[in-house]
Amino acid sequence: MIFKPELLASPTPIFLATLAVSLWLAGTLLVPVLARRPVWLVRSAFLVATLGSALAAVGGAWAVAAAGAETVVLPVGIPELPFHLRLDPLSGFFLVVIGVLGFFISIYSLGYVRGIAERRPVGGLVFFFLLFLAGMGLVVLADDAFLFLVAWEGMTVSSYFLVVFEHEQTANQKAGFLYLLMAHVGAITILLAFGVMAAFATGLTSFEGYAFDAMRRADVSPGWATAAFLLALFGFGLKAGIVPLHVWLPEAHPVAPSNVSALMSGVMIKTAIYGILRVTFDLLAAIPWWWGALVLALGLVSALMGVLYALMQHDLKRLLAYHSVENIGIILIGIGLGMTFHAFDLPELAALGLIAGLYHTLNHALFKGLLFLGAGAVHHATHTREMEALGGLIHRMPWTAALFLVGCISISALPPFNGFVSEWLTYQAFLLSPSLPSTLLNVLVPIGAAGLALTSALAAACFVKAFGITFLGQPRSRHAQNVSEVGVTMRIGMVGLALACLLLGIFPATMIEWLDAIPREFVGAGIAESASSHGWLWLTPIAPERASYSGTIVFLGIGAIIGLTWFALHGRRHRAPRRGPAWDCGFEKMTPRMQYTATSFSMPIRVFFGALFKIRERSSPMHVHRHAAFPERVSYSLHVEDRFWGWIYKPVSDAVFWISRLTAKIQGGRIQVYLIYSFLTILVLLIFGR
Repeated sequence: MIFKPELLASPTPIFLATLAVSLWLAGTLLVPVLARRPVWLVRSAFLVATLGSALAAVGGAWAVAAAGAETVVLPVGIPELPFHLRLDPLSGFFLVVIGVLGFFISIYSLGYVRGIAERRPVGGLVFFFLLFLAGMGLVVLADDAFLFLVAWEGMTVSSYFLVVFEHEQTANQKAGFLYLLMAHVGAITILLAFGVMAAFATGLTSFEGYAFDAMRRADVSPGWATAAFLLALFGFGLKAGIVPLHVWLPEAHPVAPSNVSALMSGVMIKTAIYGILRVTFDLLAAIPWWWGALVLALGLVSALMGVLYALMQHDLKRLLAYHSVENIGIILIGIGLGMTFHAFDLPELAALGLIAGLYHTLNHALFKGLLFLGAGAVHHATHTREMEALGGLIHRMPWTAALFLVGCISISALPPFNGFVSEWLTYQAFLLSPSLPSTLLNVLVPIGAAGLALTSALAAACFVKAFGITFLGQPRSRHAQNVSEVGVTMRIGMVGLALACLLLGIFPATMIEWLDAIPREFVGAGIAESASSHGWLWLTPIAPERASYSGTIVFLGIGAIIGLTWFALHGRRHRAPRRGPAWDCGFEKMTPRMQYTATSFSMPIRVFFGALFKIRERSSPMHVHRHAAFPERVSYSLHVEDRFWGWIYKPVSDAVFWISRLTAKIQGGRIQVYLIYSFLTILVLLIFGR
């Protein structure tokens, strides 16, 4: 397909998608034009971002519904490899994820970034925000390795500059360096994976082998296919933040502006999920069972470790960042189950696992975007991310509190919101694992189901802590006092995401019918017929006699209970509720110091799972005057360290510094020494260069 003027009258999905990317790129030109008028810059740039995101979402949704593939060849790139674009159901789905979240975050940013503009220039933030959206859009549209890596690097570099936006902060500098370093290591392994597949496509005799169409037609030997898969899994897994490649994620996400954190956590790490699916199900196609088992195992470890690390945090955005690790693990569990079922030629079950992973991909983008925007609203109003300094915000920020609670319920997988549906589908795939003709997997897969159940319970506990410590009780510091609700545009962005979480929870059958084109393309089967066999009201993933769920009925039931309760308490005026002081165990009045803190709330879990962390805990009495048993104050400090940092990354870092120090000794500053080095080099070349 080549662009023609008549496309403006009758656009196609790929035309809308490329128009969206073009709008994002064109929007960057507003920065130098409106640099001296920051208010106009914020308004115009984020309106362009909103429009581009809407076009991307419409084009992607249209492509999934059409269940076909469109291609475009652009006359740019390198001589033997012009840029190839392709929009099929898989790339269309991820374009919807980018577009929907980008739409609501751009609306939110109209108010959020305007607040930042009052204290510092925002030209760089606006420029790289738009470039970031364009890079992610091109990643899912790219149909050759060269354009894919150009877009991948553009996405990485632009997100790096967003992470270090407040570059005067040491934490931002360190997080940005770690992120950029690890991202480029991952990009190298992705390039090597593409190189392996291109070698079998054309034998590296031309650049045409780097086109994805050539890779699809290539007959890759099992050994080299495994090498390409492992290289791709490492590279994409590093960007996704799977354990133990996750250490950059909890450092980079918290320090970025909150609208950027929402994009990075909600969308950017999903481009890595897209890469894994594209390589395994599309470019390689032949999947051994142990590939799926490996992805499943990595998903389980990431889910469990991510939620445990999140429970230990008292920085609100850092807690949410670790939950990204957890939810990437849940997505990989569904994908791993789908790959395993596909390897054993069980297409319906493979479709169920794949749908569960894809549904959770969209769900996580929505509720994690909502939670990061809520955390951004809290930080915007209180100027702190420390939960220990918050409390009582539900009275001062009721909109933010209610919307953040929707996100908490959704991520905790509680009905009737969307997180429950995708995790319930994952459990259904687990329960059907006895169909696998492998005794080993039939033993191990139920253990995985138990691990996912434990993860869900811990996630619920974590968000009881996050919401309770942040919004309930009394203010613990001056940061939580005299604050006010955020502006209208910030609330609109959060309301839109909250409504999306609810709609995906109460109409899952409709959503699965739309998603069904993706498993039909890759595993040759779908679950739409069985899922909607009893109409839109009931979700029956395999058969109604096995399991069924109606989000709509659950929603109406919960609404009825809430309504009846309210009517019983407030409906009859002559029986107005009496108010009195709460029983507080004999204390005259609760003070902020009597409340649970984030640290004390997670103490039992920290003790039980203490072996998984490196914990440094110290307490000492202070200002002891009369009796040592009754000190006036106690100094308490707690430091919980990621063991993977000490096991893997610190030894590598120490080795690099040790080699660097040895290398530095070569530079003695004496010309005689440098002449000896040159003389010895010439001798070695003469001896071994024959």
